[in-house]
Amino acid sequence: MPKTSSTPAQTDAPASYEDALSELERLVIAMEGGQLPLEKLLESYKRGADLLNYCRERLSAVERQVQVLEDGQLKPWSGG
Repeated sequence: MPKTSSTPAQTDAPASYEDALSELERLVIAMEGGQLPLEKLLESYKRGADLLNYCRERLSAVERQVQVLEDGQLKPWSGG
């Protein structure tokens, strides 16, 4: 079913943490500019919340992986 949003690519998961952070920074700059219509502001806020959650999840996963460090060697983490 097609999405009603005019920017369906924004609902996609970012390719990486760095991509998510970059997009989040662009959204914040646009929102702080004060020139977005109310509907676009709400869409940007929702996308920003999704990106923030993605970044937090990635950081948490990396933190858990680092905690698996034993005897000077990083063991693979299977938590996804």
